[in-house]
Amino acid sequence: MKKFFLLAAVLTAAMLLGVTLCMAAENPVKLRSAWMDEHETFLVWYAHEKGWDKEEGIDLDLLYFDSGMAQLNALPAGEWVLCGTGAVPAMMGNLRYNTYVIGIGNDESMTNAVMVRPDSPILKTKGYNPKYPEVYGHPDDVRGKTILATTVSSSHFALSHWLRVLGLKDSDVTIKNMDQAQALGAFSTGIGDVVSLWAPHMYVGEEKGWKIAGTPQTCGVGLPISLIADQKWADANPDLVAKFLRVYLRAVNMIQSQMKKDPKALVPEYKRFFLEWAGKNYSDEMALKDLQTHPVFNYEEQVELFDASKGQSTAQKWHADVAAFFAEVGRITKDDLKKVGDGKYATDKFLKKVKTPIPAN
Repeated sequence: MKKFFLLAAVLTAAMLLGVTLCMAAENPVKLRSAWMDEHETFLVWYAHEKGWDKEEGIDLDLLYFDSGMAQLNALPAGEWVLCGTGAVPAMMGNLRYNTYVIGIGNDESMTNAVMVRPDSPILKTKGYNPKYPEVYGHPDDVRGKTILATTVSSSHFALSHWLRVLGLKDSDVTIKNMDQAQALGAFSTGIGDVVSLWAPHMYVGEEKGWKIAGTPQTCGVGLPISLIADQKWADANPDLVAKFLRVYLRAVNMIQSQMKKDPKALVPEYKRFFLEWAGKNYSDEMALKDLQTHPVFNYEEQVELFDASKGQSTAQKWHADVAAFFAEVGRITKDDLKKVGDGKYATDKFLKKVKTPIPAN
């Protein structure tokens, strides 16, 4: 008799759990999120296409923005609560609106590039600074040049670090602020001497024959894409933040597995994402290159990146470096730096709530 009641209790619990999961899938919580036409958005788009968000009881609404600062400007109006953006706007988000960094979207240190035309005198010199042997340029060939870039962005971060490697500062050149599409178009018509672009615009530049003078990677700095959340909302809804992270990290598992097996198999879906969501037509070659040059981090790797048990975490250091740099070039004040200079707005408290194990498909 005891065995009978025990079995009945187990079956009842299983049935109730099934009902709960069905209700969550049928009535998911709508979460507005902000994204750009970038690699990290493919992961969350793919997860949404597969219905992985609804399996967690949430429904991700993916809003399109053309830059990180445009994303931030939409936050006060409550247009989104979750976002994938660059480390620069992530830092500015905490400074202006108290956003958290809750995860790392990918590593884009290879996909922000300072580019020049193939006949540029800047290409005459490689390894002027012996610490950075892959960087092109000589200060005498760069000083006074007109450079097109999206300021207060990863594009600007890449540009300024390239200048620093050559012993120069922003003030040694003329920087014209343009969004990425404008910069690409303007440079194509002969405007400017140098352009700083992120993917996919840099790939278009490469197809035009433009050459890479430097990237954050060749200049010796890290540059993550950050997953951020509105602090007030996240603190009130930590379980929803954890569900979002679980969905994103499930896509990370998928992409890591597929990149090991057969990267080309992802190309059709990657092209479909860019065409349907961003209105851009990628070639097979461009899609594959974008997939191959954006490393992503699974749950265990994220936990390690955010581990601050022995001092400043790697994620905190990456963001602190961004803040220190922008303070150095006068884009934020010393008082601003006191707030964001330790990078502690990159927190693992939501990662700790993620339910594991996380499926791979």
